[in-house]
Amino acid sequence: MSIQIPRGTQDILPEQSKQWQYIEQFSRNMCGAYQYHEIRTPIFEHTELFSRGVGDTTDIVQKEMYTFEDRGGRSLTLRPEGTAAVVRAFVEKKLYGLPDQPTKLYYTGPMFRYERQQKGRYRQFVQFGVEALGSQDPAIDAEVISLAMNTFKGLGLQELVLKINSLGDTESRLAHRQALINHFQPHIHEFCEDCKGRLEKNPLRILDCKVDHKHPLMQTAPSILDYLNEESKRYFEKVLGYLDVLGIEYEVDSTLVRGLDYYNHTAFEIMSKARGFGSITTLCGGGRYNGLVEDLGGPETPGIGYAFSIERILLALEAEKQTLPVMQKMDAYIIALGEEATEKAVKILQTMRLAGISCDKDYQQKKMKAQFKQADRLQATFVIVIGEEELQKEKAVVKKLATGEQTEVAFADLLSYMKQAKEEKE
Repeated sequence: MSIQIPRGTQDILPEQSKQWQYIEQFSRNMCGAYQYHEIRTPIFEHTELFSRGVGDTTDIVQKEMYTFEDRGGRSLTLRPEGTAAVVRAFVEKKLYGLPDQPTKLYYTGPMFRYERQQKGRYRQFVQFGVEALGSQDPAIDAEVISLAMNTFKGLGLQELVLKINSLGDTESRLAHRQALINHFQPHIHEFCEDCKGRLEKNPLRILDCKVDHKHPLMQTAPSILDYLNEESKRYFEKVLGYLDVLGIEYEVDSTLVRGLDYYNHTAFEIMSKARGFGSITTLCGGGRYNGLVEDLGGPETPGIGYAFSIERILLALEAEKQTLPVMQKMDAYIIALGEEATEKAVKILQTMRLAGISCDKDYQQKKMKAQFKQADRLQATFVIVIGEEELQKEKAVVKKLATGEQTEVAFADLLSYMKQAKEEKE
């Protein structure tokens, strides 16, 4: 019996991996332009971090976490999302004490959720996320949203829609909470068991239910926007005003609540409206989480962030028929004829590779014609031929595959010749 890949996971093969690397590097470069810096946290954390940080009424904590006991009897969990771990590190390493605030961070890496596998959704997926901690300024909400939008547009996505909502401050949320309880309570027996449990604990989660989302009461549920106090209204208006200044179009969606308990004030999602993308249109989600730092033992510190999965970005690019510029051409392919020529080729390969020249040779003793074919498949710019005659002359034949033009270059000058050719190509 052959061993197969676990359900809900995937192998990223070399050709695909180039696309992943491009998206990750492009996102890193965008973060650098906005002065966000990388943080790396463990793949597993104490389970309590997620039950406290993400919220014990969420589907993630109740149903989707990969939790296990280590040999010391400690409960550990593979990280299902990135924000809680970043905030834990922010508190534990006292980053709030740094002189330059807010602390602007980004991360990327695998996350794990036990979900039903479907197109673009896996049990192990790679997330890229951004967090800004230490500012209550609505301008940074707009900055975070613009970073996400500009990243996606820079990758080539065009069919995007930004949906945004305000969940209000504590006072607004409490007023809305009671209104939701009054709204759902008379008919809660018609809802799923999860919603019944959420009614008193966190009725806002009912609005995010995947089972009962078509129930008529969902359409008539009280809007959070009707319960925002003046301070929350002003904050939301300022965020929208900054988005207007940045020229970022948006749709206010009062039903948008996000799937994590720590959100308040600004909540947003960026969706794809490309034809054929699928039923799950969300590419990116995020929002403000004032209070999370305090919940994890830190000082009062506001925060905002977002995250997206690379898998879904690739699907969106495919739906829009966008291709990434990931063609990695080889600078040179060396054809060596004979044992002495092979020794010379090995030495030349080493010298050129250390100088940043991308090059390779045959390792299967192919005939010259087959080696030329391989060089063409690998899209080598040059083929360098070394045989008995070239050894005697101490010169290699350098052929440019695109034009067929060839010249003799002394072994001593070969590196400088290739460097110059690469500079001219770039």
